[in-house]
Amino acid sequence: MNKFQLHPIVYVVSDSVGETAELVIRAASSQFGNTTIEVRRIPYVEDEATINEVLQLAKDVGAMIAYTLVVPEIKAYMQMAAEREKVEAVDLLGPILDKLTTLLQLQPKYEPGLVYRLDEDYFQKVDAIEFAVKYDDGRDHVGVHADVVLIGVSRTSKTPLSQYLAHKRLKVANVPIVPELDPPEELFKISPEKCIGLKISPEKLIEIRSERLKSLGLKAEANYASLARIENELAYSERIMEKIGCRVIDVSNKAVEETANIISSYFKK
Repeated sequence: MNKFQLHPIVYVVSDSVGETAELVIRAASSQFGNTTIEVRRIPYVEDEATINEVLQLAKDVGAMIAYTLVVPEIKAYMQMAAEREKVEAVDLLGPILDKLTTLLQLQPKYEPGLVYRLDEDYFQKVDAIEFAVKYDDGRDHVGVHADVVLIGVSRTSKTPLSQYLAHKRLKVANVPIVPELDPPEELFKISPEKCIGLKISPEKLIEIRSERLKSLGLKAEANYASLARIENELAYSERIMEKIGCRVIDVSNKAVEETANIISSYFKK
């Protein structure tokens, strides 16, 4: 360490942002009590010239280098050049990649920054879940930004389907079809390709609604679960679906997961 330095220096070198390497260095340094280490991050390193510059900087101040370089050629050059310049350099990612290659019997992609693409995937999923909550059961406008709009009578699994599809990063709105209420105008303005109608047999719907009433402590004979009421709702729903011209899925004997897989196959992202 240079006598004019206040703290030891570690250069973090990465072909991505370098956050992973810095976190490892800070976690390791925390094991040495109150010792302070200055971390200097050098991100997006893609060429030998940059490596040479960093090695010279490290050599001048007696610093160490910690690197996460996944491109084999760049990593190999770092190893070779560090030995040549007698600079202490630690490969934080290579040994783990080697062990995982053996364990998984797969070859790494050797693409920088993949972990941040995974993070982006996570945030897209959260966004889709929030969207499904906002546009659940016709609570808000249909949503012009929806990837999918589900329509159907009550108890056709619109809400669980919306949530399940949200985990596949699809933004889903769902709209209940009720004879006493006109569907929102937006429903007839969006592309029919976005819209999925959910139909169900009267017998299955009677069974589901009767169980729902029982769970609420109500009599199963209520109008909500009567055959006449259900047939009226289903006929009205069918007319709306025909008017829209959307695809229709019979959910009578399908699990939510099965229906969701059918829908997601229409909207591959």
